[in-house]
Amino acid sequence: MKQIMRRTVIAGGLLLGCGVVTYTAAQSVAELPAGAEWRSYASDSFSTKYSPLDQINADNVSRLRIAWRWKSNNFGPRNEGNMETTPLMIGGRLYFTAGQRRAVIAADAETGETLWMYRLEEGERASLFPRPYNRGVTYWKDGNGEERIYAVTAGYHLVALDAKTGVPVPSFGAKGIVDLYDGLERVKPGEIGATSPPIIVKDVIIVGAALKNGTSPASKTNVPADIRGFDVRTGKRLWTFHTIPRAGEFGNETWKDGSWEYTGNTGVWAPMSADEELGYVYLPVESPTGDFYGGERPGDGLFGESLVCLDAKTGKRVWHFQFIHHGLWDWDLPAAPNLLDITVDGKKIKAVAQVTKQGFVYTFDRVTGQPVWPIEERPVPQSDIPGEKTSATQRFPTKPPAFEMQGTSLDILNDLTPALKTESEKIASRYRLGPLFTPPMVQDTGGKTGVLMLPSVNGGADWEGAAVDPETGVLYVGSVTDPWVLAMQPAGNRSDMRYIGGRAGGRPELPLGLPLVRPPWGRITAIDMNKGEFLWQKANGPAPDVYRNNPAVKGIDLSEAGNPAPAMLLVTRTLLFAGEGSGLLNGAPNGGGPAFRAIDKKTGKILHELKLNGVTSGAPMTYLWRGKQYIVIATTNRTEGAELVALTLGN
Repeated sequence: MKQIMRRTVIAGGLLLGCGVVTYTAAQSVAELPAGAEWRSYASDSFSTKYSPLDQINADNVSRLRIAWRWKSNNFGPRNEGNMETTPLMIGGRLYFTAGQRRAVIAADAETGETLWMYRLEEGERASLFPRPYNRGVTYWKDGNGEERIYAVTAGYHLVALDAKTGVPVPSFGAKGIVDLYDGLERVKPGEIGATSPPIIVKDVIIVGAALKNGTSPASKTNVPADIRGFDVRTGKRLWTFHTIPRAGEFGNETWKDGSWEYTGNTGVWAPMSADEELGYVYLPVESPTGDFYGGERPGDGLFGESLVCLDAKTGKRVWHFQFIHHGLWDWDLPAAPNLLDITVDGKKIKAVAQVTKQGFVYTFDRVTGQPVWPIEERPVPQSDIPGEKTSATQRFPTKPPAFEMQGTSLDILNDLTPALKTESEKIASRYRLGPLFTPPMVQDTGGKTGVLMLPSVNGGADWEGAAVDPETGVLYVGSVTDPWVLAMQPAGNRSDMRYIGGRAGGRPELPLGLPLVRPPWGRITAIDMNKGEFLWQKANGPAPDVYRNNPAVKGIDLSEAGNPAPAMLLVTRTLLFAGEGSGLLNGAPNGGGPAFRAIDKKTGKILHELKLNGVTSGAPMTYLWRGKQYIVIATTNRTEGAELVALTLGN
């Protein structure tokens, strides 16, 4: 395929031709106190989303005001999804991505002024990208003061930019660019890309992969989403890890009937985490092709739905743990694993905790991979779809408790009023109900439309993930109670798979315009990871107005019923901040709400609420610059577009 490979770089407001115009921040970086910057997507390689800053605290948080706004409207077509970026802040500059074409932006940390932008013009290849979402960039600095920004483009190129100018680094790859199609097997343009930034460990830059939705794949054959490490200076590929093991590799025997030869997906679309001291990188791996039918890929299918620990220098597997054998629920590992040090029964443990869509936190010794608390294999229901062979057991952690409602029964239905209970039971009677890991069914079998599953394909926890307070060992996770209907149908001529997602799949009918299950419909859970116990669990605010104003619940207090939107979390020394998130109202995406809240992290009490111009669509971050602490949030408004909003204390 012929590609257009133009580069656009703008610095200091001028289109760069022969020269470069740059902006120099006035404040010396040497003046910055520890913790003032935000140097990684989730604050650090441990993915804590934590900052030690405390200028903004419980006593003054009510004085938060908007300092500046950066709008993305002029950066290509308006994204019908969300602006999911989280900026970095280094030396008085923010670095982030904007628009479907993934322009890389540098902006002034005090004013929001655009300092430079870069965009790789990829022609048709960029228009074919499988997922429109992008969560940001990666920063690197060597011992000689060279600073770079790395980004993965919409067309799946890895670019290295001079952090000061935005100009591609000529010594990296081919004039600053590495084509990530190179070296992949069975490449299909538009089938593979990336949604999360790469991670750098000991001068190796590690790149993940995102593929098209696997609900109704056109073929059982898809791109295998290899994970690769590149030399951070030169762009030379150093190693490749096959998430679908090839012949002779560890785990290949878990793919029966040679299914490893054609199955794809099994990517790492969520952010990764790393322990730089150990030299280990932790990969949260998604489901194989397809999401709901595994008859074409018999066996447990390593490393699908597994946490994999690699030696970052060599790409060799250190340990792994598969959360779901032969996954059929689209319960990808959706978020960066959280690394933290805990003390359990008097023993200090370097731990890694993985939140999941099914509402569990699985916790391991991050050095050895041994579970911190027992994880049990328990019998689960079996499939009745022709050709499907489900695993007899699945894995259940004994601690901490599940942070989300799991499984479906008449007991969980909406019973806020007798009329709602009656209508909910009527709707639920159309579906097959059952415990966690009840497998999909062929639609309209035995008079049932499909399987009512909970948590849904979106979780539980999703890509927003968890935040960790490293000083206390408390993990905070937002989640949504959002049932889903799993209904399969014969593929016919739509796919070479025997079964694909059916027309009846998706969200269930709403009783009287309200959720099918009882509230809360969104929650935040604080878990003491030293004990494996809840510190507190609260609704993430009131129900949305469309529910509270529904005449079916007139007179009923829904102030703590929760919003069906995943909370976007940030932890500081004194507070927990939560953006209400981009949720679902009456089945419509991006319902959510504009609330941004400051919460007492010890009790869950809401201390202050600020209304933004849109829903929080990217994880918040914070930094200190010129004596002021800022909090920056990506928001999305379907009418006005996406923007970054910077908050600071006002008088």
